[in-house]
Amino acid sequence: MADPFLSLSAEDRRDALGVAADRSGRPAHLLEKDVWVVWALQTLFGSALGDHLVFKGGTSLSKAYGVIQRFSEDVDLTYDIRAIAPDLVGDNGEAVPTTRSEEKRWSKAVRHRLPEWVSGTVQPLLIDAIGAQGVSAATRVEGEKFFIDYEATSAGSGYVAPSVMLEFGARSTGEPASPRDVICDAAGLVEGVTFPTATPRVMHAERTFWEKATAIHVFCLQERLRGERFARHWHDVVRLDDAGIADAAAADRDLALAVARHKSMFFAEKAADGAPVDYEAAVNGLLQLVPNGKARTALASDYGHMVEDGLLLEDAEPFEGLIERCADIADRVNCAAK
Repeated sequence: MADPFLSLSAEDRRDALGVAADRSGRPAHLLEKDVWVVWALQTLFGSALGDHLVFKGGTSLSKAYGVIQRFSEDVDLTYDIRAIAPDLVGDNGEAVPTTRSEEKRWSKAVRHRLPEWVSGTVQPLLIDAIGAQGVSAATRVEGEKFFIDYEATSAGSGYVAPSVMLEFGARSTGEPASPRDVICDAAGLVEGVTFPTATPRVMHAERTFWEKATAIHVFCLQERLRGERFARHWHDVVRLDDAGIADAAAADRDLALAVARHKSMFFAEKAADGAPVDYEAAVNGLLQLVPNGKARTALASDYGHMVEDGLLLEDAEPFEGLIERCADIADRVNCAAK
């Protein structure tokens, strides 16, 4: 009978990860973190909370769609705004505010309610699950972010911490989304050992393309990074293009405009010159995916760090090649919008 990975002793987990690393060519510390990512998804979507959650972002592209090979260490989740603020959203089908004052009321409510929901509902669920698993892990909450700090049996360079972050948002419905199966990268590589599996509801990859493309667009206009590993968005957009999803997203004008409307209301930004970022213009032929000057230098450095720690696995093309691909994608997407 096979033994669940997380029920093994620390020594046996280390040995199992070593076998999986040898057979997959992937670092043991990344395989271990991946187990905890899938376990977290299994726990959340196997509970009643899963009815109102959507798994999204780069990790969903890797784990649910298989269109990117980079290691995605954190979990982005949307808690349906209609569930957290039904009193405000009412029968608004798109769940997008119609005025700026309405957006302020909705956002204020979400900022107040979401951290309370994370600490009062999510944390007890995961604490109980960790206790039932009998493993060494601690939890902590920082506002809308929930962390699982696990006892690592292997270590990398230090760039990837032994902690899984679940980052919750609640200013959208997360739609379109549908259930998809998720397994661990180490699944099937170690005889006599089973790894967690999950079936979360996952944001459709076409929306993820537009979410990432517009985030890149904002960076190009603002000329500043937002934390480490921001270069992942450029890598992901290119991988989405490889899978044909960029063209499919570009052709879906209703989806592009829906993302633009949502971001214009909930994520209003200003460019480096102080001008408002026009999301509708971005999805209608003016999308920018290539930064210039110091912004490009900073992005290249961030990308280099990701490559050095093995996060991009076999997909680590040269930075300039990545940028050339993004320029081509922007040209095609912009042409499709005209």
